[in-house]
Amino acid sequence: MDEVFKALADPSRRRLLDSLNVRSGQSLRELCTGLDMARQSVSKHLSLLEAANLVATVWRGREKLHYLNAEPINAIAQRWISQYDRDRVHALADLKTALESEPMSKPEFVYTTYINTTPERLWQALTDPAFTARYWGTTFDTDWKVGSSMTWNEHGIISADPDQVILESEPCRRLSYTWHTFTPEWYAGAKEWVSADFLDRAVKERRSKVTFDIEPAGPLVKLTVVHDGFEPDSVVLETVSQGWPHLLSSLKSLLETGEPLPDPEPVGARQGG
Repeated sequence: MDEVFKALADPSRRRLLDSLNVRSGQSLRELCTGLDMARQSVSKHLSLLEAANLVATVWRGREKLHYLNAEPINAIAQRWISQYDRDRVHALADLKTALESEPMSKPEFVYTTYINTTPERLWQALTDPAFTARYWGTTFDTDWKVGSSMTWNEHGIISADPDQVILESEPCRRLSYTWHTFTPEWYAGAKEWVSADFLDRAVKERRSKVTFDIEPAGPLVKLTVVHDGFEPDSVVLETVSQGWPHLLSSLKSLLETGEPLPDPEPVGARQGG
């Protein structure tokens, strides 16, 4: 965590994070606009923020986009804040978010974490029911081949649909699939933690997809999760963005310690689906 605190100590880097907090997914050119810094300085600061994992990057063609990454702050909260008055801290954080947050500028979720494991073990954790059931409460019935269908079993709620398919599958490197269908059966099992209004809006949205990129990083493995394909002002995006950080932290904990994190509120663990 030393790199995180060092990165946050510089006011110029905090300004860059503030800019990404207002509008995530910016290119270097966009970040330079309006900031009294040379392009080379901005690039150097971004490199330090990326090294501290406070910024995650995704390539779109030849353009490198920068996203504010919540993983290090989430890790700090798990290490220190969570042992105190958790409910009060979460309530205040939720209030601050509600008062200050702006609509997401890019309809996608990006999150990067580093895990002390191997690519093979991480792939197993993403695909093997014995793993996914422990940190996600979800299992997938599929052969993990491109084009194959997926049946989701989420806390006993079965979701089956021809459009739930594997999009990319490179073992130990990359996995991508479409998100599940918000069916009446799914809602019947989930109505304790989602509203009828959520369901009404979610079923009208186009189907999103999630992609897991796995990269060796010395003794660690870098996992980047991109959940995209959303419409602007997506209620599904809003919900999964709240759930992914805890789920991925629980995955990391399971691989590194043998135990997942305690399950919080169901909506956070299940990501609105």
